[in-house]
Amino acid sequence: MTTTLITGANKGLGYETARRLVAAGHTVYVGSRNADRGRRAAEQLGPGARAVQLDVTDDASVAAAVKTIEADGGLDVLINNAGIEARGPHNEVVGAADVTADLMREVFETNVFGTVRVTHAFLTLLQRSAAPIVVNVSSGLASLAHAADPAHPAAAYPGVAYPASKTAVNMITVQYAKAFPDMRINAVEPGFTRTDLNRNTGTQTVEEGAEIIVRMAQVGPDDPTGGYYDAEGPLPW
Repeated sequence: MTTTLITGANKGLGYETARRLVAAGHTVYVGSRNADRGRRAAEQLGPGARAVQLDVTDDASVAAAVKTIEADGGLDVLINNAGIEARGPHNEVVGAADVTADLMREVFETNVFGTVRVTHAFLTLLQRSAAPIVVNVSSGLASLAHAADPAHPAAAYPGVAYPASKTAVNMITVQYAKAFPDMRINAVEPGFTRTDLNRNTGTQTVEEGAEIIVRMAQVGPDDPTGGYYDAEGPLPW
């Protein structure tokens, strides 16, 4: 039995990924900042899903989640899905003229430091697994190649904090993959998916967006590691 933890799994892409992996036979820990929402999500997902309170910005919360999952038998797959976007007072994306260090720090606290905090905390459990996997949910906006290409749609995105945070996640992915060659550690781009993160303006369903996350959560020991992928294949850094 494969045991999987998904952060930010009570809704959106995290929830859909949990649903798909439960259907595939995984025991899935539904990580949620809000314990009640996590419990409700796990109940809706049915047998195979277990709620665990997990705030990726809080050391004590992450440590408690480690103890819970360790006591239940360990962990095989970690999906770092929790993420936030920087928005202004009118819910607009904050561009270069208005972004502040405090706003950057807030976004990085969840998207970057949260990814490191959770990965670091669960490393020991993952290393005990016969086939450990880490999937870092990145973004197409993380690609420096695309952002610098005027002909690519990503180049028109005005935000600073979110793309920068996901570019950092990509580098974290590469460095962890080199440090732990026995693990499969990859970054994925779900695509522009309708979720609360983008006020449901995305062009894909959560079913479509979760496809690459689910796929990379089930790779084998001989599959690639240290890569950056969307549903069509590798992406340029």
